Amino acid sequence: MATPVGWSQGGSGSVCLAFDQLRDVIESQEELIHQLRNVMVLQDENFVSKEEFQAVEKKLVEEKAAHAKTKVLLAKEEEKLQFALGEVEVLSKQLEKEKLAFEKALSSVKSRALQESSKKDQLITKCNEIESHIIKQEDILNGKENEIKELQQVISQQKEIFRNHMSDFRIQKQQENYMAQVLDQKHKKASGTRQTRSCQRPREK
Repeated sequence: MATPVGWSQGGSGSVCLAFDQLRDVIESQEELIHQLRNVMVLQDENFVSKEEFQAVEKKLVEEKAAHAKTKVLLAKEEEKLQFALGEVEVLSKQLEKEKLAFEKALSSVKSRALQESSKKDQLITKCNEIESHIIKQEDILNGKENEIKELQQVISQQKEIFRNHMSDFRIQKQQENYMAQVLDQKHKKASGTRQTRSCQRPREK
């Protein structure tokens, strides 16, 4: 059987359109049958030729046969429509489930994204704090290094002064040793002279 105009296997919209078209065809056929019956009634009242009567009768039979075929087709289309509506309902439920699952997954992703964003902000804040602390520590270390350099300069100056003092001390020590040696020699010489004199005096007596 040929597929009626407006029918396609695509979805329920096409089925509904075909159903409406078939219903319109049936209504027009029933109207035509009614008119033919009226013509036959008039033919009973008025004399008509056999050829006209047979033509009208043949047309009525053809219309009845077409009407019966249309009813069968309509029944099939109604069955297809119900099947399509059932599929639409199943698909609608499946779509609703998928929609709920998608919304749940989207909510989970948004929640995770917010958590990750919060973690990122916390890490940025912590890094900024650490960086600030490092800068402060570097400033402190720079200050300590400057103090150490100043102390090293002071120590260098003190070492130089100490070297000078040590040099002066050695010179002074050498001078003292020299003076001590001179005095010791003088003392020994003086002692030797006194002993010589003491030895000579008794001989004079």
